[in-house]
Amino acid sequence: MTETTSQPIPAQSKRGLFQQLELDMRLLGMIGAFVILCIGFNILTDGRFLTPRNIFNLTIQTVSVAIMATGMVFVIVTRNIDLSVGALLATCSAVMAVVQTEILPDMLGMGLNHPLTWILTIIVGLVVGTAIGAFQGWMVGFLTIPAFIVTLGGFLVWRNVAWYLTDGQTIGPLDANFLVFGGTSGTLGTTLSWAVGIVATVLALAALWNSRRAKQGHGFPVKPAWAEAVMAMIIAGSILGFVAILNAYQIPARRLKRMLEAQGETMPEGLVVGYGLPVSVLILIATAVVMTIVARRTRFGRYIFATGGNPDAAELSGINTRMLTVKIFALMGFLCALSAVVASARLANHSNDIGTLDELRVIAAAVIGGTALAGGFGTIYGAILGALIMQSLQSGMAMVGVDAPFQNIVVGTVLVAAVWIDIVYRKRLGAR
Repeated sequence: MTETTSQPIPAQSKRGLFQQLELDMRLLGMIGAFVILCIGFNILTDGRFLTPRNIFNLTIQTVSVAIMATGMVFVIVTRNIDLSVGALLATCSAVMAVVQTEILPDMLGMGLNHPLTWILTIIVGLVVGTAIGAFQGWMVGFLTIPAFIVTLGGFLVWRNVAWYLTDGQTIGPLDANFLVFGGTSGTLGTTLSWAVGIVATVLALAALWNSRRAKQGHGFPVKPAWAEAVMAMIIAGSILGFVAILNAYQIPARRLKRMLEAQGETMPEGLVVGYGLPVSVLILIATAVVMTIVARRTRFGRYIFATGGNPDAAELSGINTRMLTVKIFALMGFLCALSAVVASARLANHSNDIGTLDELRVIAAAVIGGTALAGGFGTIYGAILGALIMQSLQSGMAMVGVDAPFQNIVVGTVLVAAVWIDIVYRKRLGAR
């Protein structure tokens, strides 16, 4: 009889801090790079980069590109590309400018600042953007013309359509209610901003708690309680801290005085009022939430990622990939029109060069945010963070005094480096 000795079961190696928090290491790296970038520019600008005023401006400048970047994620995930987004934004902006300054006053007698002017203007712009996007998607999906060629043609066509619609002229002023969707012309004020921040914090924490309960209910492992508490504090601190920073940016005394005088009031001595959350930022947040839900919770989102992972298998499984392509490009067109609302409202007019080079910024934001050019993978929050990094890089270099040509050299270098890092990261991930 041979004697058997039982070997002790090797203890599992302890999980690291970041593993227990279940943080995406790539996202963590992007956040770390963003923090280093901000600290570096703050030092180089003698503390001007991280002031509430500059953060406010940086935020509203990022919104337009970030909105389109959320749609570009879906386009790239399905192994396509859209080079026409900047030109399509210009066309939608031109259409909306002409509608509110010429068509509505002449045809329906609705001048600027009429209660319905801004509503009809935005509806027309969104319909035009969606229709153009669907048309381009139809050519890609049903005529099987490569997306690169279709949207490169769109880049040339729609930029010049915008020029002809306005005869190359700047159109302004625009409707006052329409301008609310821009920057400083439309903010919530400090009190309402705090209310929105608190509600958003409660909803985020509730979503975190419901996710934990759902995992427990299905028998999946969950984070330790302390890890959940840390994540909750990070989420709450980020939301409320962001609101506090924007509330700290004060309306200049002269502008505040003019605003009160327009309302027939006298400005009290020493009155200080903060801007608060811009309406355009709320639009971006709403867009991000909706697009994330679409990506993670709907059949349409599952079809997008399945098609991007393996188009042939997706088609064989019954997915109508042609119509899916039309829907994705229609959604991209809708988001371009929404970005046109924000961009033209921020500028308070339609200019001939609006949206110039936005196609490159949008693609760069999506790629820097982790969207794989090979298809099948991408995140909405990553694209928004990529847009913020891009805008921070350009804004910081402008504040330091870097020449515009060198700014583009740096941005191009960062884009190539980000793609290379992503390739290396995925190879190492696949080798494990």
